[in-house]
Amino acid sequence: MNISFFDLSIYIKFFIGLCALVNPIGMIPIFTTMTNNQSFIERKKTNLIANFSASLILIISLFFGNNILNIFGISINSFRIAGGILIISIAFSMISGEFINKIKKEKDQKKEKKIENISVVPLAMPLIAGPGAISSTIVWSTYYSTWINLFICSLVIFLFSFICWLCFQAAPCVVQILGETGINIITRIMGLLLMSLGIEFISTGISAILPGLLN
Repeated sequence: MNISFFDLSIYIKFFIGLCALVNPIGMIPIFTTMTNNQSFIERKKTNLIANFSASLILIISLFFGNNILNIFGISINSFRIAGGILIISIAFSMISGEFINKIKKEKDQKKEKKIENISVVPLAMPLIAGPGAISSTIVWSTYYSTWINLFICSLVIFLFSFICWLCFQAAPCVVQILGETGINIITRIMGLLLMSLGIEFISTGISAILPGLLN
């Protein structure tokens, strides 16, 4: 399917779709929780790596996602179920308090590698570039597959990552306002929301796979 270079409404819809799927503003409490015990420099590094990694993942999905999944024989619905399971495991650790305790322990031991791990997993994937955003990007690339369309969609992805970066930059203000008690409360609440999101991913994937299995 071809579209005009000047048909900006198509790219605006793509951008709005990514924002709706990821909800960068709603991600602020999650980012705040995960970087609660990091210094200002560490938090900025985490923010930068997470959004750069997420944009890179979405760019790869845009150009090669469908081919990569086909090579390994993986369907979008199977990927969605796997992402949902990972999100649920993260959510459970947030609800039980193990997630924050683990971050504190790693900080005390001064393991810088943990900062990068938090940035890529779970922040970049699956929380930012999750199954919903990746599957949406892959489907979009199959509809509008010309190079000029893919190039402009790539610019839209970078713009989306920049918006996420700006939202996460507000995290320190949130930390100062809420304090440790507020962060602990939000951690449990966001854990429940994340668990619900993971269950939604799994149920959507299973509902799409089961009809094929039953035939």
